[in-house]
Amino acid sequence: MNSRRNFLKASAAAALAVAAAPVRAQDAQPIKIVSSLPHTGSANAQTKTMVNGIQLAIEEAGSKAGGFPLVYEAWDDASPERGQWDPAVEAANADKAVADPNIMAYIGTYNSGAAKIAMPKLNQAGLLMISPGNTWPGLTKPKVGEPNEPMVYRPSKKITYFRVVPADDIQGLVAARWTNEMGAKKVYILHDRELYGQGIATMFQKEAKVLGLDVLGFEGIDPKASNYRSLVTKIKQKRPDLVYFGGTTQTNAGQIAKDLRSANLNVKFMVPDGCFENAFIESAGPENVEGSAFITFGGVPADKLTGKGAEFYENYKKRFGSEPEAYAAYGYECGRVVIDAINRAGKKDRAAIIAATAATKDFDGVLGKWSFDENGDTTNTTMSCNTVKNGKFEFVKVFGQ
Repeated sequence: MNSRRNFLKASAAAALAVAAAPVRAQDAQPIKIVSSLPHTGSANAQTKTMVNGIQLAIEEAGSKAGGFPLVYEAWDDASPERGQWDPAVEAANADKAVADPNIMAYIGTYNSGAAKIAMPKLNQAGLLMISPGNTWPGLTKPKVGEPNEPMVYRPSKKITYFRVVPADDIQGLVAARWTNEMGAKKVYILHDRELYGQGIATMFQKEAKVLGLDVLGFEGIDPKASNYRSLVTKIKQKRPDLVYFGGTTQTNAGQIAKDLRSANLNVKFMVPDGCFENAFIESAGPENVEGSAFITFGGVPADKLTGKGAEFYENYKKRFGSEPEAYAAYGYECGRVVIDAINRAGKKDRAAIIAATAATKDFDGVLGKWSFDENGDTTNTTMSCNTVKNGKFEFVKVFGQ
């Protein structure tokens, strides 16, 4: 009887102790997920659908994860002055996220250059960062980019950055091989001097040389120039079969396409995924890229997705009443990965959520079944080749599965 009485006393004391345990102020608050993407300038149409994708993933989860309500905020990392992502704004966004103890995940960035700014800040703070759009290999892969990459982005020595999109060492290789398949043997390579654009142009050049293609030129452009007529005149004299531009819609890909056509240069024009948005066709003018522009993209267009990807495509159209742009699926995938990690972590703890994210294996997502590797990269390497027909993007084929 005494032992039973003592047991009940001990149980009551334990219950009181639990009841009296201090509760961290942030534990009473919802978990916040933020995204940092450019919403100012022509990238907005693309990033708006990425935000929609993230929002859809949260809504499908009932706006809850790990026993906590979820709150999502979409932040702009662009400025009117630059018309695209701005280093100062990206730095301010990262600092704001670090300072808010309720933020458990930072979805972004879209531009690899912006990632270089946010990554060390978030890594130092132990805050999860997951990108739907960064493709520069040096962000994660040793011995591919600069000598100090990727460790310069990891001051804590830990991996806190992940991405669901294949990197440019894969895309550059695919672009060069597609060029070779199309019978283009002489290429002229341009880039926008930015991390993403110059980086993927370098990857294209490297594989082009391996394939024995004749690289007639490799040079950077001024992405703010009003036209490239003199440059096109010089390119025309070299008589290339294909011009490759490492850059984005925002760094003037459309103007280059216009000037190539106006010079009556009968040449193929290939661009990477940074131009796989309707804004590229609009800026170039549909008649200037019809059947002559070729675009590589990590993954396949939304209307070509299968399984859970096809479900996402239909649900997106029902929810938002419009077609998703190419990167909407990656935004959605990021949202689902974060929610899954919070559920498995089971607590509002940045380190635990990062550990759960790193442990993501055989994720059954809209992009197929994939895992994160030891660098934080997706194991998905599917790329697609696309062109422009009737003023719209047209899927050509899958490359590199």
